[in-house]
Amino acid sequence: MQIDERKKLRGIKRLKSSLKFAFDGLKYAYKNEQSMTVHIIITILVIMLGVIFKINSLEWIAVVFCIGIMMCLELVNTSIEAVVDLVTEKYNEKAKVAKDVAAAVSVMFSFTSIIIGLIVFIPKVIEFIRSII
Repeated sequence: MQIDERKKLRGIKRLKSSLKFAFDGLKYAYKNEQSMTVHIIITILVIMLGVIFKINSLEWIAVVFCIGIMMCLELVNTSIEAVVDLVTEKYNEKAKVAKDVAAAVSVMFSFTSIIIGLIVFIPKVIEFIRSII
């Protein structure tokens, strides 16, 4: 009996519903979080620049890593904010700290991603400018 219950927890139905919940979370963040929309727009622009400037495999790894981690951190930030809002509706200093620190994590990695993006793309832009002069 116990073995059958474990199989249920690992079946294809369970996987499909887990993926549906995950995509619901992504849809929520996209529709309700302005910063997620900004990150998606920047992601599209960075991918286009990567294709245009023909960045190499290691550069793609750095870019994709930054995009993936940034999106994950934004989703974690959104979930922390939702949990804090669920726990308390009135102002609470500790709730403010939780929300502010969660937001700071996203901002800090945004700065890191910008620096990595500059390291990857500035040489490409300089090379492009030299080729047209």
